[in-house]
Amino acid sequence: QVQLVESGGGLVQAGGSLRLSCAASGRTFSTYAMGWFRQAPGKEREFVAAISSNGGRVYYDDSVKGRFTISRDNAKNTADLQMNSLKPEDTAVYYCAAKPARTWEVVTTTPYNYWGQGTQVTVSS
Repeated sequence: QVQLVESGGGLVQAGGSLRLSCAASGRTFSTYAMGWFRQAPGKEREFVAAISSNGGRVYYDDSVKGRFTISRDNAKNTADLQMNSLKPEDTAVYYCAAKPARTWEVVTTTPYNYWGQGTQVTVSS
């Protein structure tokens, strides 16, 4: 069982930066790949970024590539999302999620077993 809690959301102007953090409970954090998703009002939840269980592999949606960076610290049970050059279209509730590391199917929500409650990110123009 893994419990996830996101933090770091807020209101920022376009071009600004935010750092989201996902804190995980449990001793098996290092066996899970971690993903970040986001959901804007009236839209489906969409993939943002993922990182493998040991941090050696990452993957980004094209919409955030070059602006966002995902990282993890298995000693601290955390997975972070550094967001730079934010745009109004990045406004959404951001969720972290954990999935077993045995496959690298990271862009859909189905493989993820555990989800956080979400944190709001609002980017003003």
